Amino acid sequence: MTLSTDGISRDDVLAEMAAAATGDADWRSGKTWSLVYNAGPEVEAVSKAAYQAFFSSNALNPMAFPSLRRFETEVLENAAQLLHGTEAVGSMTTGGTESILMALKTARDWGRARGITAPEVVLPLSVHPAFDKAAHYLGLRAIYTPVGDDFRADVAAMRAAVSPNTVLLVGSAPSFPQGVIDDIPAIAALAEEHGALCHVDACVGGFFLPFLERIGEPVPAWDFRVPGVTSISADLHKYGYTARGASTILYRTRALRRHQFHVQTQWPGGLYGSPSMTGSRAGGPIAAAWAVQRFLGSAGYERLTRAAMDATRRLQEGIRAAGFRILGAPTMSVFSFTSDDMDIYALCDALEVVGWKLDRQQLPPAAHLMVSPGHVPYVEPFLADLNRAANQLRGGAPAPAGSAAMYAAMAMAPDRSMVSEMILGFMDSLDQR
Repeated sequence: MTLSTDGISRDDVLAEMAAAATGDADWRSGKTWSLVYNAGPEVEAVSKAAYQAFFSSNALNPMAFPSLRRFETEVLENAAQLLHGTEAVGSMTTGGTESILMALKTARDWGRARGITAPEVVLPLSVHPAFDKAAHYLGLRAIYTPVGDDFRADVAAMRAAVSPNTVLLVGSAPSFPQGVIDDIPAIAALAEEHGALCHVDACVGGFFLPFLERIGEPVPAWDFRVPGVTSISADLHKYGYTARGASTILYRTRALRRHQFHVQTQWPGGLYGSPSMTGSRAGGPIAAAWAVQRFLGSAGYERLTRAAMDATRRLQEGIRAAGFRILGAPTMSVFSFTSDDMDIYALCDALEVVGWKLDRQQLPPAAHLMVSPGHVPYVEPFLADLNRAANQLRGGAPAPAGSAAMYAAMAMAPDRSMVSEMILGFMDSLDQR
């Protein structure tokens, strides 16, 4: 593409974009089990209107846009109350990855203030790859520990990995792969024992688990009520159902959050202070988050939580009845399943032929679902297609052409550097036509 001399009309631009989107995942039809968290058209409309109203606003300077300062402050106050952080403070970020980057940056600088020059962070293998990215960017040593047969963090292995250089231990609520909640009280107690910080990655569950508890479901202890938990990341654009580009990072104390900030006082352009990774901060996601929270209220979130859990239980029951196995004991609406008698990747390919988009997982091979309220009407159609595809594969039908062979090869490859090269090559090719 090159810029045209005179440009083209608005209608032509939008028509070209609509045509380009015809091959995108059809998430409004309920056939996409990740990436988009659909709470229905009313919530989407509120989010869009708020985003558009503050489309050009920039939260870089809260004095220029005091409305955004108010919105962000109130969203964070809501989050702190939900997570039982009596004195908790935080910042809004562009997503879970930035929230995790901020948590590790804070831990690194907190450690530096205590004389730790080679900081380490202890991570269960199940944590999100954003922790690996953050450690790589920020110069921390990431020490990985195994998970148990229940897919939860092995706290004994974490204990063995702690050293005088440990600045942070991490647990998930829940982990992305299997939707299980780590033993946060044990991890936090271990951190306290060794004088380290403890971060809970609740990017997936932070705006779901509190309402799950409120509607009477059992939820293991995981938030600021647990002594020793010092920070929590929670995404608004997941089960907060707000516009994409919105997450929160919360700290137990204001003193700890100061390690997140960056200040430059010698710049000729003026005094500069930044709370997070970004400089300019889009006003749209902040405004949309505030608007959706105001629109839904506690009752709205509880209603959506019930809907998502009802769909999740019907899906899990139907998946088990079809001869598949749910991995671990997932707490909320995120789970994975596998098969003991067929190639699970071939099943995913067969479902993709009829429009269903499932994430593939490895170690062990599994299919992954993140269930939203928007999936409620599509549970039975999915289960019908699942049974049809499973019966065909079990009956000897050839697997459709797809990604099964690639996933199987990468999952079994003993040399993970070779897998890394394959992924690098794939990413490098995305801008080629």
